[in-house]
Amino acid sequence: MSGEPFCEPPLISVIAPCFNEADNVEALHQRITAVFQSISADLEIVFIDDGSSDATSEKIGKLAEVDSCVRLIQFARNFGKEAALTAGLDYAGGDAVVFIDADLQHPPEFIIDMVNAWRDGAEVVYGVRQNRDGDGLARRAFTFAFYGLLNRFGEIKIPPNAGDYRLLDRKAADALKALPERNRFMKGLYAWVGFRTLALPLRVDERAIGKSRFSFSKLAEFGIGGLTAFSNLPLRAAGLLGALVAIAAIGYGLFELLSAIVFGRETAGFATLIVAIMFLGGLQMIFLGVLGEYLGRVYTEVKGRPLYVVRRKAGFDA
Repeated sequence: MSGEPFCEPPLISVIAPCFNEADNVEALHQRITAVFQSISADLEIVFIDDGSSDATSEKIGKLAEVDSCVRLIQFARNFGKEAALTAGLDYAGGDAVVFIDADLQHPPEFIIDMVNAWRDGAEVVYGVRQNRDGDGLARRAFTFAFYGLLNRFGEIKIPPNAGDYRLLDRKAADALKALPERNRFMKGLYAWVGFRTLALPLRVDERAIGKSRFSFSKLAEFGIGGLTAFSNLPLRAAGLLGALVAIAAIGYGLFELLSAIVFGRETAGFATLIVAIMFLGGLQMIFLGVLGEYLGRVYTEVKGRPLYVVRRKAGFDA
């Protein structure tokens, strides 16, 4: 119903994945509630506790006791942010849903701009990050290379510097829910489902409390997952590199043969032989690793396990 006048205030679901955010959830709740005092819309806040080891669930549970807008989904263990976002979609009942980080880096006041754009007809509204002051040089370079490769060789185009902070109309949210895959790269799925999309500039704040738990190794794992989910580039690169090595080996073999025929030079080089064997063996292991990455994703899908397991729910009607 986006773009059309509402007969009654719409319900907007704000989905906040949490992992050890006990120090931030109360402040996030206060700021979201304050924002919706200026929006003509009903509100529900769906907190997803992704297996926190601190008092995150306890604090959200207390909020649910005093605020009927608050919902809690507590996972049985840590399943990851992509699973938490999916769970939020499964349980949110709003006419539109908003994904927001619980660490207060995403300013809740930006929701006003997204809701206004949604009411003007946009079905997906997302923020494009304007600042990366807190990112190191290596992280920036990795991000630039990742989006460059994915947008050059992938099946869909993903806008750089666009995170999970976004609003989705109910139609777009239902389309995401209908996707059955378990290896979920949400940034790619947002682009894959399409719909009328609008980008808005966004300045990201520093974390209010605590440090980011998204290490460089997790970032690399995230990037590999994104490339293998929406691109065959690793497979093609492995095949191309193998072909180049084979051509080089044939050329070198012909060179040694001609040298022996023309100059009568014996082909020596035990060290060269060992280096070549080790080099080719290493390439084979790399290629097996690439194939194993794709095969592992297929294996995960075939097992058909649920994306997450819920330990506790609070704030929902019986």
